[in-house]
This record gives sequence, structure tokens and C-alpha cells, in this order.
Amino acid sequence: MAKLYFHYSTMNAGKSTLLLQASHNYRERGMETYLITARFDNRAGEGRIGSRIGIGTDADTFEEGEDLFAKINARLADGPVTCIFVDEAQFLTEEQVWQLARVVDDLKVPVMCYGLRVDFQGHLFPGSAALLALADEMREVRTICHCGKKATMVVRMSETGEVLTEGAQVEIGGNERYVSLCRRHWREAVGDHPT
Repeated sequence: MAKLYFHYSTMNAGKSTLLLQASHNYRERGMETYLITARFDNRAGEGRIGSRIGIGTDADTFEEGEDLFAKINARLADGPVTCIFVDEAQFLTEEQVWQLARVVDDLKVPVMCYGLRVDFQGHLFPGSAALLALADEMREVRTICHCGKKATMVVRMSETGEVLTEGAQVEIGGNERYVSLCRRHWREAVGDHPT
């Protein structure tokens, strides 16, 4: 039975690595997968999913306003797909998450989404909020704070190493811009709560 999955965490927990491994497992058994990632996140290259540990693969891309049900339906017309993988799922719109739910319900293909749960200010991303509401199964991908506790929050750093508490919700970056922390250390870093 097809399901909509949401694998969520904070930065640098290994979400993309898990996605790439799961897709590899399907393909190793002769099953086709379809990988999609956010077009504007080109840290690994245009139309590419990459992980911090150096593995990556080419993927199709999505952008805001694009009809993912139509995109996936067109891909299925070219041949069967056993599973669809969506990286950077926090950048989906609520409407796109509903479209992915329709893929699962109407086209009977499982969709596995991987993304951040909250931004650097502790707010849910729109795509993540919709996935938390609609996903059939949710799985937390864990990483740790410098104190050893589970990291559930992230801070954005300036180029000079200062913690930022204001700015656009979306700003692409990796280890040089974001640090994952437990809630207590996040509160200390941002001055208890920025909003």
C-alpha cells in the first residue's frame, strides 16, 4: 500500500544520505525510482542531490507553483516508478504537499519526503507543516547538539560567526551557515526566543 512519508530533522542529520541510500536499495533490486529536489538549492549542483559525506546523484527539480501531480503523472507515462523521493521537502508549498498526497492516493505510488522541520527562528516551514498534517508516516532523523543531547533546532550564523535572529526564512547554506542545537542551547544562542 502506497504511503506519504515525511523524514524530518534539523540540519546536518543525514537526510540526503538516507534518501540516496533508500533510492539505491530500490535500484539495486531492479526497481526504478524518481528523485526530485528544490531547483534553487544548487549546493550540490543544478538538479543534483548531494550529501555532506560526498555521495550524490542527478535528480529532477521542483519550484514554487509547479504542479507536482502533473509532473509525476507525466514521468509515470514514460515507465513505471516504484518510489518517489523528494529532497528539501520543507520548500514545498502546502498545495504541492496535497498534490503528493494525490500521487499516493490516486496513482498508488509511495512518496518519501526528506526535509527540515523548523527554520532558524523556530518556525515550521510551510511544506513541513503540511507534511506533518498529511503524512501517513513520519520519521525523525536524529542528530546531536554539541552537549550530546538530541538537536531539534538550528541557528543561522553570519559570515563573522554571529548568531542571526532575523532574516528571510529561506537562505541556502550548509555547515558554514547553520549549526544544529538542542532547544536549551538554541534558546541561549538566540537570546531565549527571538520573536
